Amino acid sequence: MNEREPTTKQVIAFTVLLSFIASILGTILTIGVLGPVLGWDQDGQGVPMIFNKPRQLEKIIEKETIERVERADELVVKVVESASPAVVSIVATKDVPVIEKFFVDPFAGDPFFKQFFGEGGSGFQVPQFRQKGTEKREVSSGTGFIVSKDGLTITNKHVVSDANAEFTAFLNDGSKRNVKVLARDPLHDLAVLKIDGEGYSPLLMGDSTGVKIGQTVVAIGNALGEFRNTVSVGVVSGLQRTVVASSGNAEPETLQELIQTDAAINLGNSGGPLINIRGEVIGVNTAVASGAENIGFAIPVNQAKTALQSVQKSGKIIYPFLGVRYTVITRERAEKEKLPKDYGVLVSDGPNGEAAIVAGSPADKAGIKKGDIILEIQNERIDQTHSLSSILQKYHVGDEIALKIFRDGKEIELKAALTERKI
Repeated sequence: MNEREPTTKQVIAFTVLLSFIASILGTILTIGVLGPVLGWDQDGQGVPMIFNKPRQLEKIIEKETIERVERADELVVKVVESASPAVVSIVATKDVPVIEKFFVDPFAGDPFFKQFFGEGGSGFQVPQFRQKGTEKREVSSGTGFIVSKDGLTITNKHVVSDANAEFTAFLNDGSKRNVKVLARDPLHDLAVLKIDGEGYSPLLMGDSTGVKIGQTVVAIGNALGEFRNTVSVGVVSGLQRTVVASSGNAEPETLQELIQTDAAINLGNSGGPLINIRGEVIGVNTAVASGAENIGFAIPVNQAKTALQSVQKSGKIIYPFLGVRYTVITRERAEKEKLPKDYGVLVSDGPNGEAAIVAGSPADKAGIKKGDIILEIQNERIDQTHSLSSILQKYHVGDEIALKIFRDGKEIELKAALTERKI
């Protein structure tokens, strides 16, 4: 019996059936095989993640942000753990009078009042005071940080300014050591100490010329003279600041080229380190702005390194001295005040009326005048990253230096022989 040829309707029906079966199989394969590859959404919507990119990117960004914050926290923790053993509290003690209060009857023994009150006196008592010996008391405190294995330590001059006091260092482990003041800086609010003992883990001193506004910093110190090794974190919020600082009964002192930070610096933090995220000291905390919140100042560490090297070499801090007072010129200031140059320093009177030129100084002898703009020293340009004092510190007492001066619309060159700055 001969087989019949399939009709057209049968062919179409068979084709449709095959297409339906293929579609079902394709869906199964997509879900089972390609779903994991495409990152199939598991929220029940049945939508591949490739079609849901905004939500996926939001989760990725959130995760990366959290990871960055955690990494930053870990860096700060490591810096603190590494630095804290080298940060010490400096406490000053001295013999102070012990004052005793007592009372006396001003009328006792007086013949006139005796007839009214008798031998026992009037009973009226007047307080009196007298010294009853002396005793050692803590009179001030601050912070310092160890910079050598044999106990050389940096702090502020005003922390150890009392020549009649005795100083003690309290270490992070609670032990205490005797302290000897090796030198007090005549130019900056710095001092170099020697702590008894050996084998210390010193802090690494960095390079303050590379400090940038916005970089993260950590301050460690003896806050309020009570809370030792208190940590605060912030950023560098300004550079090349000038402030007039005072402490106790000391004369106000003008400090220049300071690093400004919003890391909280409290009373007692003076002399402590300002540290970058690599664990390097970039400044010595020295002052806070009164009436403001979180505006503190630190002396650039390069000044402290110069002082330390001088003590190690000569036993005292010696600076080459030029003898000018000045203000730093910036582009903004040059535009505002219509200055002829946008770099250098303008020779001018001090903030308290001090003369611009120190009488008898190398600057005086060289012919520098108030109103001059000092542009260069030995062909090195003076600007915000290369300050006059930092350039001078490269030279020694007795060196003759060439200065490029702008005066009366033209540049001239003067020469000055540096002398030692006197205390």
